[in-house]
Amino acid sequence: MPNSNRKTILTQNAPQPIGPYSQAVQMGDWLFCSGQIAIDPKDGQIHASDVEGQTKQVMENLKAVLVAGGASCASVVKTTIFLKSMGDFPKVNEIYGTYFRENPPARSTIEVARLPKDVLVEVEAIARVEG
Repeated sequence: MPNSNRKTILTQNAPQPIGPYSQAVQMGDWLFCSGQIAIDPKDGQIHASDVEGQTKQVMENLKAVLVAGGASCASVVKTTIFLKSMGDFPKVNEIYGTYFRENPPARSTIEVARLPKDVLVEVEAIARVEG
């Protein structure tokens, strides 16, 4: 029996799912955002080859999903960052920090062997729906 408190989030302002998953799922007051990578939602391409450019696109994609789900960066309580190389952590951390200036969320950062489409960074989030 489907849960009536469950709502699937889909926005054209973030990359469309390329598999059997949702950009985010809202359950009650909570929004669970799938990992975002550096795909440009306008054309479905990855334009940046460096971690700084990819991180900026990732964070903009995540922000778009949050907004579509009734949340914002300010309402994020937990993120997970997946990095191709932990050596990129300082660069990613600097850009990431511009999205969470006050009361940053809890976070885990994990180095992985490979990410979808061979990107350098992926970020997922859990947020409290605002309002």
